[in-house]
Amino acid sequence: MLPEQQRLTPSERDRLVAYLDGELSTAEAQEIATKLTHSPTARREVEILERTWELLDHLPRPSASEDLVSRTLTRIELKAERVGQIESAVAGSARRVLGVAAWVAGAIAAGILGFTLTNAFWPDPTRSLLNDLSIAEHLDEYLDVGDMEFLEALENSPEFGVEAPTRAQP
Repeated sequence: MLPEQQRLTPSERDRLVAYLDGELSTAEAQEIATKLTHSPTARREVEILERTWELLDHLPRPSASEDLVSRTLTRIELKAERVGQIESAVAGSARRVLGVAAWVAGAIAAGILGFTLTNAFWPDPTRSLLNDLSIAEHLDEYLDVGDMEFLEALENSPEFGVEAPTRAQP
């Protein structure tokens, strides 16, 4: 087909309204402009489309009934109220969740602080046993001794090789 008899392709027809409104990119607009420049058939299609749009402007425009307008506005208001209710419910829930999270974080922090302070300052009974380990190891022997008189007699005995000191009598 000769270039002057080329028709617009379906994709070019789809973009033709955007071309007439100046909404196409530079490359797409240039492509259609080139075709319109070289093809009188394509130019006739554009002229028919322009006349069709002009004729549509002369047709009477239907107006919406008052009932339709009021129902539509009522529905819009109801939806706006529901959206507001949902937003306030979400905000209230978020506040409650944040409050609970703050209490939980405070409780955890208090627990950690209490545990740390208890470990640092509360006396550990096993620590005192560890300090007195030598006494605990020989406890049975100390219990067998009974009193200090036995230890003094043992100290004065010749088995230990110590002479008994002389004491002053009261």
